[in-house]
Amino acid sequence: MLYGIAAATASFLLAALLAALLRAPALRLALVDRRRQRPVPLLGGAAVVLVTGAVAWTGDRTGVVPLGSGVGRLLVAATAVGFLGLAADVWRLRRRWLLAGTALAAAYVVPYGETGPVAGGLAAGWIAVVAVAFRGLDHADGVAGTVGVVTAFGVGACAAAELMDGLAVLLLALAAALTGFLLHNWHPARIALGACGSLFAGFLLAGAAVFTRAGHEPLAGVGVAFALTALAGVDAALVLLSRRLAGRPLLRGGPDHLAHRLRRLGLTPRGAAVVLGAASFCGVLVGVLVHTGWAGETAVLWPAGGAVAGVAALLRVRVYGPRRTVGDGMRRPEVGESRRPDVEESRRPGVEGSRRPGVEETRRALAGGSRRAAAEGAEESRRTVADVSRRVDADVPPRRRPTETQGSRTPPGATGTPDEASSRGTIFPVRQTRRTEKSQVRESLRVRNG
Repeated sequence: MLYGIAAATASFLLAALLAALLRAPALRLALVDRRRQRPVPLLGGAAVVLVTGAVAWTGDRTGVVPLGSGVGRLLVAATAVGFLGLAADVWRLRRRWLLAGTALAAAYVVPYGETGPVAGGLAAGWIAVVAVAFRGLDHADGVAGTVGVVTAFGVGACAAAELMDGLAVLLLALAAALTGFLLHNWHPARIALGACGSLFAGFLLAGAAVFTRAGHEPLAGVGVAFALTALAGVDAALVLLSRRLAGRPLLRGGPDHLAHRLRRLGLTPRGAAVVLGAASFCGVLVGVLVHTGWAGETAVLWPAGGAVAGVAALLRVRVYGPRRTVGDGMRRPEVGESRRPDVEESRRPGVEGSRRPGVEETRRALAGGSRRAAAEGAEESRRTVADVSRRVDADVPPRRRPTETQGSRTPPGATGTPDEASSRGTIFPVRQTRRTEKSQVRESLRVRNG
């Protein structure tokens, strides 16, 4: 017990110090990951691997807490998987090679004497899948470290219940090392686990779960192992199913993991890490209670049901962008096709002009409206001129008016009756054809205008 506390303290301090020291070399070697347009170094996993292995081997060599042959083999295989992940960080190895190498390492550590060959083979495949799925949690700040700490405490509690002290101390050292790493990985992250640390942690947690459940009923063991590592499995299932439904390659990366979808729902990076850590704690708690006998074996159905509901709900969150269709006018143009549908439509055979029919109809409607407006304006102008003419004629003095009472003032050569002449003067007083009327109108206008 005392050594466990000392091991946890040493792991926490050494991991925090080593992660801070490895940040600068990772930046110089360009071992970085792009997260929201900022580089994050990937050597934090190397610090976790080195510290966990050093603390565990120190307890084994000193004889304080011996690991045993099985746990020692598990630690060696996990370290080898960690170095495989480091190679993937440096040379960008494909996922198929990571899965194949992890499966070989898992086949080396499975206790076939207690599980049998068939169950042992299935357990090896499950360990490899969980290790690779755990790597998917490292795409967001603080998620992989938080889930790893919670899972390590849960599996360590199961190992302590089985009196596996060496495995319990190993998991305690891993949880403390991940906690020290979280000091630099919490948002905004200054360093990340990378494939090295995520594969190491996932492999060690899944292998420890198989060790603790070896010798128990197989069906209940599957349920407990799933509950302990439910979050990594949910993330992998969600990613594969969404990419399959979207028609994307299964091994092509994208912002479609659990943390990314929670961010799309409005959570902050720290909020997403806390929510995923709480979800992981719920599954781990159920697994520990079933393993220790505090809950029935049917209790593992709760994490399974929650996983199915979570996958179904998060599948509705759009992470690949809206798909363009013909119906909403957002279809992606083919090769050689114009991006403007009106121009493309006008270039088709049988279409007159270079404009759409709607544009031509609009132009005609505007032309018709302009003609109507012009006609109305002309009519209004004529009415205004007539009104002005009446006013001018009303201002002419009565003695100047060419009426019948004034005798024959009609100049020689004038045609028409006096009524016709007066009517002409009333309508157009300025433009008279007779000199007498013209002079009278001009005189009256001069008098009126002062």
